Amino acid sequence: MFDPAKWKPAPFLPEKEARDGALIFVVAVLCFLACLTAMSVIAANRAASGWTGQLTGEATVIVRPRGGETPDAAAARAAEALSGVPGVAEARALEPAKAYDLIRPWLGDVSDLEDLPVPRLVAVTLDPRHPADGKRLAAALKADQVDATVDDHSLWIKDIRRAGGLVRWLGGGVFLIIAAAAGAVVAFATRAGLAAREDVVEVLHMAGAEDGFIARLFQVRFARVAGVAGAMGAAAAAVLAGGLRLAGGGGGLTPALPLAWSDLLAVIPCPLIAAVVAATAAQLTAMKLIRDMA
Repeated sequence: MFDPAKWKPAPFLPEKEARDGALIFVVAVLCFLACLTAMSVIAANRAASGWTGQLTGEATVIVRPRGGETPDAAAARAAEALSGVPGVAEARALEPAKAYDLIRPWLGDVSDLEDLPVPRLVAVTLDPRHPADGKRLAAALKADQVDATVDDHSLWIKDIRRAGGLVRWLGGGVFLIIAAAAGAVVAFATRAGLAAREDVVEVLHMAGAEDGFIARLFQVRFARVAGVAGAMGAAAAAVLAGGLRLAGGGGGLTPALPLAWSDLLAVIPCPLIAAVVAATAAQLTAMKLIRDMA
């Protein structure tokens, strides 16, 4: 049965100390950074999923004319060949102006770009349920004797997925480092608190108090302090993230990291996690020091 009196701080351990301000500030800053990391990872995952979804549903075909065939005729023939391939929802030849727009950034502002042998492009929209792969598209083009290269964006998709996984691992690593730093700060505070009350601990031992009872006093106290600090850090991170979303016109600070209002919910577990980390660190540290005092 839960006994509230058992967990109530004893008089020898005041609920507030002069060092609490510095401890709360440090833990709040760590929680603030942890929340920003969590929201950044969520936004990065959303961006990677969006890019992967777009690339998976599309393919680009670069068409080169053969013999006396015009580029536009070759592109039209390629689009017709691909339209009947299973797994292709639509295939259409892009206007020459769009091909020029894609090449112009690489060549600069060339006035006679139209005179260059620019290959035509065919945009292929794949069936989202059963998309055709690059090999099937290439086989269809070869069967119609179309000189073309299929880009199914597989290399880009692999790079995006690899980058997304790296971001998740980095985010997890940063979170563990922050949790370890918070635990170290609480352990230091627990050590200082026990050192200042070593004589009182000895008296409690002589009165029959168990080590676990004394350690729980520090555990509960620092869990409460860390919970308050975690709430402050989480609130600050949520306010900053909300400001960045508004500053970015409702889509996040940059289009590369779209931030949704629902991402702010990631800060909710922060006070609880901070309290658990602090309680664990205080418990382990207190038990070790109390046993050394005995």
